[in-house]
Amino acid sequence: MRRGALGRMRRAANAGLKTKMRSIGAASLALAAAAGLSACGGSSGSKTTSGGSPIAQKTPTATVVEAAFPDSLDPQLGETTASTEATWNVYLGLYTYAHASGTAGTKIIPALAQSLPNISDGGKTYAATLRKGLHYSNGAPVKASDFAHAIERAIKLNWANKSMLTEHIAGAEAFDEGKASSISGIEADDASGAITIHLTAPYGPFLNVLAFPAAGLVPSSTPMKAMPKDPPPGAGPYQIVNVKPNRSFEEKINPHWASQAIEGIPTPKSNVLVKVQSNANAEAEEVLSGSADLFDWNSPLPPSAVQQAKSQAAGRYEVHPVAQVTFFFLNVTEPPFNSPLARQAVQWALNRPAFQRLASGYLTPGCYMLPPGIVGHPSAPCPYGAAESNGDVKKAKELVQRSGTAGEEVTVWGLGASPYREYVDAYAQTLKAIGYRATEKIVSPSTYFPTITSLKTKAQTGFAEWTQDFPNPVDFYQLIDGKSIHPEGNLDLSLVKDPLIEAEVEKLGGAPASQLPSEASSWEALDRHTAKEAYVAVIGYQDAPELTSSRVSFGSLLFSPVYGPDWATLEVK
Repeated sequence: MRRGALGRMRRAANAGLKTKMRSIGAASLALAAAAGLSACGGSSGSKTTSGGSPIAQKTPTATVVEAAFPDSLDPQLGETTASTEATWNVYLGLYTYAHASGTAGTKIIPALAQSLPNISDGGKTYAATLRKGLHYSNGAPVKASDFAHAIERAIKLNWANKSMLTEHIAGAEAFDEGKASSISGIEADDASGAITIHLTAPYGPFLNVLAFPAAGLVPSSTPMKAMPKDPPPGAGPYQIVNVKPNRSFEEKINPHWASQAIEGIPTPKSNVLVKVQSNANAEAEEVLSGSADLFDWNSPLPPSAVQQAKSQAAGRYEVHPVAQVTFFFLNVTEPPFNSPLARQAVQWALNRPAFQRLASGYLTPGCYMLPPGIVGHPSAPCPYGAAESNGDVKKAKELVQRSGTAGEEVTVWGLGASPYREYVDAYAQTLKAIGYRATEKIVSPSTYFPTITSLKTKAQTGFAEWTQDFPNPVDFYQLIDGKSIHPEGNLDLSLVKDPLIEAEVEKLGGAPASQLPSEASSWEALDRHTAKEAYVAVIGYQDAPELTSSRVSFGSLLFSPVYGPDWATLEVK
């Protein structure tokens, strides 16, 4: 819920709901001053003077300001976008995404595997071979059995998306339930580097699942416990050090990367300091003034900063469309939203252009779960009034009266960061206008998603957003599929158990990525069904800003459609 400020929930989910819910995902204590750091890091080698004597060459450090601290920097636990954008260049798995901007960045490429997998048995068997001579950042050799350990660790740590493992890898469910000591469907030979994965049935997005940082290899000696303050070694171009929870962390170049650099994965030229700044105005000012180098792509720029960026930061500011959905969940198991008429009333009442203004124009009004750019996004008009309309409060009030829920108390959950707090204010006012007694429950960004994704909370309605984990409608339908309901880290916040949705997701999810276009009409029909049932109140699709200081080589910085600005391509002039 990668899926954001919300992180991947913006993924925003597990420990933070985007998405994966593109999550403010978990975040942050404000740092007290806007004075930033642009320190120089450790030595990256040496150069020689004209006389031949060596001179230490320092690696520069780029400072990234984030609205939210990652829900976890442990790869097998992190779920928010703040986590995955930090970990994808640290914890390489067998596969990863191409380091490219635009649609090219959604392509899967080999990482620790020698090549793309050999898929056989009707799509149920994946065979790969590990590259030779790989080492983790601590110098330990990478072994094939480390892959099995990483997958088992993600399951044991209750990674938010572990159902993508337990429901598809043979023996993974038995391992999760404690009925087996290992996953029978994973075979690993350390001598040859061969890895074979057996699925219970074909699953189209499985290659995308293998590209998650959560499937990134870690040494088999890594404990089966969360390590957010001291993350395990990885085999990517960076290593994570100096973690100060809710404040900052650093990514330094893996000292072993240069000797094993993998084609298609950049060799970094800068170390990275990541610090939390939950005040969006201060965050923008730090980058515009040059005391920080990169703005958080999960946070809309404040209106005043947008004008400054356009006028003062020409050539280092762009807006990127991303596959993301922003919505309010509606708990269908509790009054008043167990009434379809009550849920429809919310849809009719929403003034989506008002939310667009609160988002400084970064939000495109919409009503469907699947965002533009994802196969199956409907072209049909919204079923409850045009997305660009200001809402129909009169009609909504009539529906509330007909539902028999007028006067019900409704608690609206939200997080205390701009513009998300303002979203909740506007939403609560809308609920009051149509006949409910709405009150707000504002929670710290660092605990918001863990709170609302716990079934113990019994949240009625509230804010969420999700940024794609991978370019497939299956990813977004985790948010509305009864199979995603879990006591903790629950992704289906509306607690929907719709047999049609569950059956269609299972059927359509088996199609490989190459066949997705042929399934577009079926996904579109399903998304129209979801919108008509009003299970969630979608307000729109958020774009992402890319803003850097003048120290950064903007032309060299890639913007991944999955992970945002690619820190491995951050180059300080």
